[in-house]
Amino acid sequence: MGLTQVVHHIEGALADEVRLYLAGAPEEAGVCGEHDPGWLKVLSESLGHRTMAVVAREGGSNGEIVGYLPLALVSSRLFGRFLVSLPYLNRAGVVAVDAGVRDEILDVAAELADRFSVRYLELRHQGEGIEHASITQSRGDKVQMMLALPGDAEQLWSGYSAKVRNQVRKGDKAGLTIRFGGGELLDGFYSVFSRNMRDLGTPVYPRRLFGSVLDTFKDGAELAVVSHAGRAVAGALLLHTRVGGVAEAQVPSASSLRDAKHTNANMWMYHQLLMRAVSRGAGMFDFGRSTPDSGTYRFKKQWGAVPRGATWQYYLRSGEVSAVRPDNPKFKRRIATWQKLPVWVTRLVGPTIVKGIP
Repeated sequence: MGLTQVVHHIEGALADEVRLYLAGAPEEAGVCGEHDPGWLKVLSESLGHRTMAVVAREGGSNGEIVGYLPLALVSSRLFGRFLVSLPYLNRAGVVAVDAGVRDEILDVAAELADRFSVRYLELRHQGEGIEHASITQSRGDKVQMMLALPGDAEQLWSGYSAKVRNQVRKGDKAGLTIRFGGGELLDGFYSVFSRNMRDLGTPVYPRRLFGSVLDTFKDGAELAVVSHAGRAVAGALLLHTRVGGVAEAQVPSASSLRDAKHTNANMWMYHQLLMRAVSRGAGMFDFGRSTPDSGTYRFKKQWGAVPRGATWQYYLRSGEVSAVRPDNPKFKRRIATWQKLPVWVTRLVGPTIVKGIP
């Protein structure tokens, strides 16, 4: 008989134990770098979410961990309550040694959703969805774009199409420069990121989110800032993780300025990010989720990225899953209004709004 319980503070020895379990879980278990317990700390201290995890053990309280599901309670007066695994990230669904343990974990997660009276429980799975009595809806309209990386920069370059190489060369001719680092680059990165989010009509994440990521993951997280004529024109958060023995790099947040489009800063930056990943021994580069045939999908595909399943599943308790999605038509007018606001206003107001969006 095992033990499945909710843990509200995963720190110290317990965090190390969870990491050890995740490192040894098979690839088919769906383990991702986003499962690291450090993300619960990041989401709690930077976005104010109430974080927790469902942990399953074999044989009792001192038994080995055999299952894990990180969760965050996203709550606001504007949108309501949601239980998500995990907000900001694309992949952090349940990990378990077998279907029985997985079902026990999901039973507990559904009970938590009932207890917190959330609109829905959202499980962000890598790969195909799973079956469970509580799951009533699934979304598979987006895919995870993944690129298998070669062993060196020369092979990376030769793998590009002539069109991609030409666009990267234009960035070289424009005199673009790039810096990789930590907190010292945060101002430059956030100036680009916040302006781009305003231009897209999207509430911006707080600056402290990125600072928390850098502080929590140390050598596993870094910022990249591209400059033109001394001005920051593009930036990205680059993460380095190891999943199932394979080193992986991913970019959860990246932006470039529209008025610097003539420099090809975005293309040039991604080439630099890919080279950085190769230099650090990554075997896989995660470009993130996209809708097939969308602009972002085509952008990622041109680098050689291929789609993988990325199923989000729901225990829906009230309302509709699409109610607070940015692509909901009801937000069209609000997005247009947001795009006209001064950047400083969006920096002030945006974080309060976005922390309530799952």
